Amino acid sequence: MKNRKLLLTLLIPALLCACGTTNKTTTANGSAAEKRYNLYGIGFYNLENLFDTIHSLAPDGTDKNDYEFLPDGTMKWGTMKYEAKLKNMAQVLSQMATDRIPGGATLIGVSEIENRAVLEDLLKQPVLRDRGWEIAHVESPDQRGVDCAFFYNPKQFKLESVTYPLYYNADGSLYYTRGFLTIGGTLAGEKVHAIVCHWPSRFSESPARERAGELVRAIKDSIIAQYPGSSIIIMGDLNDDPDDKSLTVGLGAKKNKEQCTSDADLYNPWWKTLRDDGVGTLKYDGKWNLFDQIIVSGHLVDGDRSHLQYFKNEIFVRDYLIQQEGRYKGNPLRTHASGTWLNGYSDHLPTTIYLVKEAQ
Repeated sequence: MKNRKLLLTLLIPALLCACGTTNKTTTANGSAAEKRYNLYGIGFYNLENLFDTIHSLAPDGTDKNDYEFLPDGTMKWGTMKYEAKLKNMAQVLSQMATDRIPGGATLIGVSEIENRAVLEDLLKQPVLRDRGWEIAHVESPDQRGVDCAFFYNPKQFKLESVTYPLYYNADGSLYYTRGFLTIGGTLAGEKVHAIVCHWPSRFSESPARERAGELVRAIKDSIIAQYPGSSIIIMGDLNDDPDDKSLTVGLGAKKNKEQCTSDADLYNPWWKTLRDDGVGTLKYDGKWNLFDQIIVSGHLVDGDRSHLQYFKNEIFVRDYLIQQEGRYKGNPLRTHASGTWLNGYSDHLPTTIYLVKEAQ
């Protein structure tokens, strides 16, 4: 369909039910009228160490710590493994959001990618080659050399700005980790900003991630001050669950939409996914965590469907993404485990949200 958008008719009182139904209203002359809606998919995926096979330098000219992922490194990361990884990652990216939107997602944030070159190699894969996606990426100061980035459909999302606020400690010193890649543009004729993150790992203490939440909150507040009424989407591997302090206090994300009373408030739908439904995006010691979250600002949950509104969130899962046997049966099927190459995907599952807007 034009612009790869799915034009839907929805039953408004049952918006959280299956798409494709019709909302009929009665006009002044007694005839039935249908409301129609456009649906947009927004996704996030941690690609788990998508490195190329070439040693690279950091932006400041120093060596990246990418030695593990070189042909003579501990992972024996040669051309065969790299090409298999690209094929597997492209398979997942190409299928995200297609359950509801045949053309796939409008915007996908990714983490754990080494550089722009691996993103370009991904877009050359047969299943993505004809999507027409474009890339937003800025090299980070991360010591391992892993970055975040966006893929976006330029027919739907019109990119207008790319900024990259860095992670500074409370004392003003630079933390050499991933920053907070922030893009701005228009989607469905509306101002939308998105921030993709990869917060400090669980090897760091909780205050490091709480600080990340505070920094992203400040970015969000700055955007709203500059662009009142805009919508903000925050996504990433946050290395914490939705009810951890970095999310609830540092970022200030709320469990229920009803708690969002202004455009500056943030709604986190994944709280219920993990705690009520008991499912997550990665497993540790047999227990699900949900670190891969997509959080939306209050403008997207104010109930006015004449502009973009949050509709639904989903964990993207397929049988091929799950280990089917052995010690780690039921876990996400990753690329390596205990040094053994599994030709898998990632230790994280992707996540997706959908936005809906009444068609004019």
